[in-house]
Amino acid sequence: MAIDCGRTVLDTSSAASARKGRGGLRAIPRSIWALGLVSLFMDASSELIHSLLPLFMTTVLGTSVLVVGLIEGIAEATASIVKVFSGALSDYLGRRKLLTVIGYGLAALTKPLFPLAGSAGMVLSARFLDRIGKGIRGAPRDALIGDIAPPDLRGASYGLRQALDTAGAFAGPLLAIGLMMLLAGDIRAVFWIAVIPAFIALAVLIVGVREPESHAAAGPKRSPIRFAELKGIGSAYWGVVVFGALLALARFSEAFLLLRADSVGLAIAFAPLVMVVMNLVYALSAYPAGALSDRMDRRSVIAIGCTLLIIADLLLALAGGPAAMLAGVAVWGLHMGLTQGLLAAMIADAAPPDLRGTAFGVFNLISGVAMLIASLLAGWLWQVQGPAATFLAGAALTALALLCLAAIARQP
Repeated sequence: MAIDCGRTVLDTSSAASARKGRGGLRAIPRSIWALGLVSLFMDASSELIHSLLPLFMTTVLGTSVLVVGLIEGIAEATASIVKVFSGALSDYLGRRKLLTVIGYGLAALTKPLFPLAGSAGMVLSARFLDRIGKGIRGAPRDALIGDIAPPDLRGASYGLRQALDTAGAFAGPLLAIGLMMLLAGDIRAVFWIAVIPAFIALAVLIVGVREPESHAAAGPKRSPIRFAELKGIGSAYWGVVVFGALLALARFSEAFLLLRADSVGLAIAFAPLVMVVMNLVYALSAYPAGALSDRMDRRSVIAIGCTLLIIADLLLALAGGPAAMLAGVAVWGLHMGLTQGLLAAMIADAAPPDLRGTAFGVFNLISGVAMLIASLLAGWLWQVQGPAATFLAGAALTALALLCLAAIARQP
């Protein structure tokens, strides 16, 4: 049996054997490594900002926790809404890299807005534009990985990209701690330094990523938004969409992890330690989880991840000090490593290549709306009932997502 692998037609068994002989990581195409490095630098930039932003809003700008939840929810929902259009457009144009460059470019250009912000409204504007950039790049980038990755290395490829992405998310808060100490707690100065890695990411993307010729020459042009065709993908795809929405509803914005750190007495200068711990565990687990999912049912690995999220929520709800809180954060990071890249791989498995961008876009749209609801709910519960109620609600919703996953597991 022969399949199209980008520029040439390869025999499936011989290609897989050759890749196996070269070793797992070395067999992954260079463009996927480049996309991972792009994610690493951009996430380092973003997390330099985001690891301090909730506390910047509540302590410097005097914003309430409910408003923080609203801003985070709107930002993530915006990214997800844009993804559905950018993903469909990438199917239409047959040029996923172009949209990926535009998205990362816009994100880089918005980074200077954060140190200039003087009100919650300005922070919302900056987050809004930044998430539009994320929305433009997200679905085309994920679909591009699906186009480049050999089918037998798809889980590993998504896992590698996620691991490098999370390595940046680990490095950013670690840099934030050092810079806060070096700059005597000047948050705005730290935000200015975050601009540098964002533009490095854009340069790596432009120079280092090559789009497969076969996709660039994609078939006849049709309307870029063809939602009716998604009906033909089948129940496996829609099952993943429903599960992803429930999981997003259970896993509200990570800004609440930072607020939890503040509530148990962690000093503001060390608040980024929360993201360091979470993303270190996340980065170390993402690639092994993806590679494992290539050898067994991905749904089983994700089920373990959901169980870990319940444990994390319980630890965070009951935490009485920084040590217990950081333990919950570490388990939260492990659950991310066992779910995020695998969800993307499941969408790539279920969607046909010519609709892969649209499929990712719809998935992200529905998950984003769920994330908006989740962040609003978390902010409201925090103000009315306190931090424990927020995390206990997350545990209950994760249990509901697990029931949905059990139903999906009955499908072939």
